[in-house]
Amino acid sequence: MCGVFSVYLPKSCQDAAKMTYFGLYALQHRGQESAGIASSNEENIMVYKDLGLVSQVFNEASLASLPGHLAVGHTRYSTTGSPKWQNAQPILGNTAFGVIALAHNGNLVNSVELNQILLDRYGDVQTGELANGNTTDTALITALLTGNLLKAALGKDQSLLSTALEILPLLKGAFSLVFMDEKQIYAARDPQGLRPLVIGELAEGGHVVASENAALDIVGATFLREVEPGELIMIDDDGLHSSRFAEPKRSGCVFEYVYLARPDAQIFGRAVHEARVEMGRALAREFPCDADIVIPVPESGTPAAVGFAKESDIPFAQGLTKNSYVGRTFIQPTDALRRVGIRLKLNPLKSVITGKRLVVVDDSIVRGNTQKALVQMLKDSGAKEVHVRISSPPVNFPCYFGIDFAKPDELIANNLSVEAIREAFGADSLGFLSLENMIGATNRDASTLCLACFTGNYPVKFSTTNIPTKHLLERGTL
Repeated sequence: MCGVFSVYLPKSCQDAAKMTYFGLYALQHRGQESAGIASSNEENIMVYKDLGLVSQVFNEASLASLPGHLAVGHTRYSTTGSPKWQNAQPILGNTAFGVIALAHNGNLVNSVELNQILLDRYGDVQTGELANGNTTDTALITALLTGNLLKAALGKDQSLLSTALEILPLLKGAFSLVFMDEKQIYAARDPQGLRPLVIGELAEGGHVVASENAALDIVGATFLREVEPGELIMIDDDGLHSSRFAEPKRSGCVFEYVYLARPDAQIFGRAVHEARVEMGRALAREFPCDADIVIPVPESGTPAAVGFAKESDIPFAQGLTKNSYVGRTFIQPTDALRRVGIRLKLNPLKSVITGKRLVVVDDSIVRGNTQKALVQMLKDSGAKEVHVRISSPPVNFPCYFGIDFAKPDELIANNLSVEAIREAFGADSLGFLSLENMIGATNRDASTLCLACFTGNYPVKFSTTNIPTKHLLERGTL
């Protein structure tokens, strides 16, 4: 998760921060713990960041304090480091040539190795953000990129571009980065392309880089292409400049299609909404059901429920109302808050469901908290039968590349059979979409997708003696 956004405007336009603000709004679903923007007028980089939603962090006054024609922004969902102010992004780094600001979507699996590289090359690394209590892999990346440290090791001047080309190959895991110095914007994507990153062009001149194309649309940018896996982009007055730091080994996250991305996103040429509708159709063929209505778990389950209803000829209905002012329960930082959030967010429409046999379609089951509480609520509200259908396979393995369900014992499918899950939920039946049909809905070959949370086959190898965890950098072991 996390949302990243960057923009380079003509020098006559000093509204890069305001454009970034709107871009982050379109990416709010990717992270709700903190938000931040760094901007530059080519002389100084200013940053403003805080805990909270984009609308809570920024106002007219804070945006007015960020003049400049280039900016980077971030909405945070924590996978390495606690959700505290010190870990909000963008991260700043002081170099021999000025200041850099960096925002990161993803999760590295070799933070221990990177920390050792910092120690070996530069000795005392407790400088900058690391000294101020930052406990993220983003701070490690920023420290490695910091030009004065690299210059001390190499004994020669070093540009941020050449520094990045040397440092990026050291990183393992998922990383979609946007970063800047006072005069240029940069963007980079890991060799597997695990997290999305797209480039847009503005009619009035300039370019935008963002996690999803919805952020391009909201600022009026035209989609150009994805940042390629293993590619480093630099943007300046002369436009886009491309360099390659690694050969591509495309293995994009399939969970982006299932749940993470907005339905209006396009990934690798496939509309996410269309993929989700097809998942629902395939689910209806795999697990047909004699029922009265199909209802979604809003909002992420809606496209698959539409597909299920169309394929099965069972009427589609909105049987649950959602409080739009409550954040995603999936990305709350503790299980206790997730359980509270479920009841705050969803409420049954009794006039729709009373006495009905329901097919309830959701996109995935991770911990199972939502579905268990939901089945009970529906039955308490008068539903005659509740048949749960999930438009993805059981999640059996941890994700180490940017989704916060890294503990195996948190995954309900890792501990219970499908029948045992059904019994635990109190559902009348339960069906999961097959791996084959989920992949087919993406219109991609399985070899170009990361399926690790379903199969356990990780596209990036990492040390089993230092399993990446959210609080790895807070244990005092580095």
